[in-house]
Amino acid sequence: MEKLASEIAACRICASAFAATASRHAPRPVVWFRPPARLLIASQAPGLRVHEAGTPFWDRSGARLRDWLGLSEEEFYDRSRVAILPMAFCFPGYDSAGSDLPPPRVCAETWRESAMAKLAHIELTLLVGGYAQRWHLGRKAARNVTETVKAWREHAPDIFSLPHPSWRNTAWLKQNEWFEADLLPALRRRVREVISA
Repeated sequence: MEKLASEIAACRICASAFAATASRHAPRPVVWFRPPARLLIASQAPGLRVHEAGTPFWDRSGARLRDWLGLSEEEFYDRSRVAILPMAFCFPGYDSAGSDLPPPRVCAETWRESAMAKLAHIELTLLVGGYAQRWHLGRKAARNVTETVKAWREHAPDIFSLPHPSWRNTAWLKQNEWFEADLLPALRRRVREVISA
């Protein structure tokens, strides 16, 4: 495990691609998983604040995600219980309009299988955002994030699909009241079962 984590942390596959983005940054893989973890958060990719801090979800999105899960900061960052495995370990950068670029597929193609093989005790997987949902669910993913999240009962209690917890999705949450009314209570119960066992 330590060898794999070191290899991922040293990865520079996307160095030239990142240097060509509007943010012109160097790779900084954020590795946050250990074999005993029972809860897997399969997310998208680090944002700029996470890139700078070196800690996943170290931003407003992380605060919202922790609230969704009913986890304290201490519980969320306990790697013996929670593994955070994004589709790309590095911040992908910004495009010329200042929007986040998608996670480079080469990251998942290079590292995901090896990382997942180390996580033999996962009981609950959270698929955060469309990239993770399409990768993990394949053809079982619906045509968009809303439809995939709406079908959460089809995969529960072992898998829950979630929208990205970005504050840009506040309007989505208001338009889809079922998410907070129906999905979140079930999710919090399941997270507590897995974390407390």
